[in-house]
Amino acid sequence: MYGLVGKKLGHSFSKDYFTKKFSKLNLDYSYQNIELENISDIIPFIKENKNLKGFNVTVPYKEEIIPYLDEIDTVAKEVGAVNTVKVFDDGRLKGFNTDVIGFKKLLDKTPRHRDTETPSLILGSGGASKAVQYVLNKENIPYKIVSRSFSNVETSLLWRLSELGVSYEEINITGFKPYSFIINTTPVGMYPNIDDCLELPYSTIEPHNIFIDLIYNPEETLFLKKAKDFGAAAFNGMTMLYEQAEAAWEIWNS
Repeated sequence: MYGLVGKKLGHSFSKDYFTKKFSKLNLDYSYQNIELENISDIIPFIKENKNLKGFNVTVPYKEEIIPYLDEIDTVAKEVGAVNTVKVFDDGRLKGFNTDVIGFKKLLDKTPRHRDTETPSLILGSGGASKAVQYVLNKENIPYKIVSRSFSNVETSLLWRLSELGVSYEEINITGFKPYSFIINTTPVGMYPNIDDCLELPYSTIEPHNIFIDLIYNPEETLFLKKAKDFGAAAFNGMTMLYEQAEAAWEIWNS
């Protein structure tokens, strides 16, 4: 048994993806949506399901899962978020981050992704945002983080000191001209709330802007539709979903 741990999982394609994969490989495995009201419930769940060999983690638990793990690999530790967990036969839990692999593959599909002069905008500050930050750092792409709230005081101080943080109000003043990538890592616009959209100055979009939404359901969010309407290149999170899933599968079978 494998699964996806989250709070509300009606939007996720992971179960369908792995169910089809298991069928194609003729494996008598299952992949379940594991909806938990509190992340602390993962421990009794694992104890009650001895056949659980691994699971993915999605919002809002990519950071909250860490204290419940016995071990965390180097990349996940640097990122500060976990989206894949391997359950060993002795019950030990080890966390990994395959979002970084998925986002790197997505970034490679976009034009001009090695622009090291113009900063990018990362919308949101959660676990997915941290994976994006990790990849942009590795690619030497400068960025600013836009968030309505900071997850903790330490992170807030770090961003202020390094001048990585920027407010939505400031974006509405400057517009998108000073930026290259505009990357949405928030769940705004995700199914079933497909009519939701971040309030941003879309009319200031310029041809050099590249919009990325990590959401894949719906295939085209209002965020991406507005970007296209104003002439920007736009990419959804489907590539990231597939690539991080395949990386997780390799971890579970290693």
